[in-house]
Amino acid sequence: MEQTILGIDIGSTKICAIIANCKDGTPHIIGTGFHKSSGLKKGSITNIEQASRAIKDALNDARRVAGTNVNRAVISISGAYTKSTDSSGIVNIPNNEIGIKEINRVIQTALYNASIPSEYEVIHILPYNFKLDDQDFIDDPMGMSGSRLEVSVRIITAQKSSLGNLKKAIKSAGIEIENIVLASYASSIAVLSEDEKNLGVACIDMGGSTCELMIHVGNSLRYNDFLGVGSNHITNDLAMALHTPQGIAEQVKVKYGGFPKTFEDTENLIEIPSIGGEDSGKHQVALATVYNVVYARVEETLMILAKSLERSGLREQLGSGVVLTGGMVQLDGIRDLAAALFNMPVRLAKPIEVGGLFTDLKGPDCSTGIGLILYASGRYTNYEIDSEKRIRYCNERLEDETLHFHKNIPLMNPLQDKSPTLTSPVNSVPKSAADIKQDLSNITEIKKIPVQNDNVLRQLWNKLTQMF
Repeated sequence: MEQTILGIDIGSTKICAIIANCKDGTPHIIGTGFHKSSGLKKGSITNIEQASRAIKDALNDARRVAGTNVNRAVISISGAYTKSTDSSGIVNIPNNEIGIKEINRVIQTALYNASIPSEYEVIHILPYNFKLDDQDFIDDPMGMSGSRLEVSVRIITAQKSSLGNLKKAIKSAGIEIENIVLASYASSIAVLSEDEKNLGVACIDMGGSTCELMIHVGNSLRYNDFLGVGSNHITNDLAMALHTPQGIAEQVKVKYGGFPKTFEDTENLIEIPSIGGEDSGKHQVALATVYNVVYARVEETLMILAKSLERSGLREQLGSGVVLTGGMVQLDGIRDLAAALFNMPVRLAKPIEVGGLFTDLKGPDCSTGIGLILYASGRYTNYEIDSEKRIRYCNERLEDETLHFHKNIPLMNPLQDKSPTLTSPVNSVPKSAADIKQDLSNITEIKKIPVQNDNVLRQLWNKLTQMF
């Protein structure tokens, strides 16, 4: 079955819209559109109207190229909105057979046990460890037998107010939201290999105004973090240090940004305009100044990210080291500096090859956009509950009954009263026949309540029968 999918990466520097045809889980890109970001700052919406216009312009470009009018999209969300926590859940399996319903039930229980602030909404529930009876570290419990299933999950939530602003901007552009995916999650899908995930790896997307960090251990998402610093900050630093307009500072960064290969490179001079327009004239600056400014900002950014890796408590499990992607990694020499500061192997990554891939999508700055298309085509973790409260399974080619169940599973509200009442969210999960039988056996027999006014009722009945 072939379907048309749309992914929109709402980045801090540019909006990227990608349209693809997907058949049997394999996407083929047929259209793409770009537009400079507007109404966003450090990944957050600051002007809904401007952001909506930029999104619509990028989408219209992609539609013209693709020749289709698709309007349901998978959208990226910046880590600036999000807050994450870990939780765990455990359930009994009455029939000793693990299916998608049992897996959903244990994940829902982990959510139910979590403390989610009322002003936050769940966008991902990502399991990273299953335990069946006394057997730990189970990759996929589907089809296995056991009496007790336990799971540990990473719950990613987003501020309701900020999420609402994002949804308004999307809907104002005439787009229906199919799904919302964390940007760092999408980038990791696009650039990481299965071996890297299994050995443990940190994926860092270094964009224009943000750096998004995601750690995989054992092919499961274990940790994510966000830093509101990116390559645009280098531009701002250069503009101030060189006393030149930001547009010129950006050109200097692109042409000379990076680290000098020889000592002579630092001795060269360049002539650039001064702030204030043409009347202010031009002045000369040494490339050494440019290199020093770039080095200082990049070093500071990488050191903050290194501290985040330490805080995760997973640094020793990163057998594959660190993978860097995003527009900022195009600076010359950044890999060597990162390897020295992280003290582990570092790889610079571009998104994997996708059918019909356009030339303008091959750079590291398009990793999130490509990741959204791959996510929409089924490239996600083994199990997860997505932003639309649906459970997803990486091999969703199941029987029709299971697929129908997949589309209609409700998500618990952990903010409701957690007492075990009949209206508890735990009971909102569909039950098997064995579960229902067990519940009925625990219900006390309801005794008949004697009628107080029995004589009055009997007299009334006799009169009615006489009348008719």
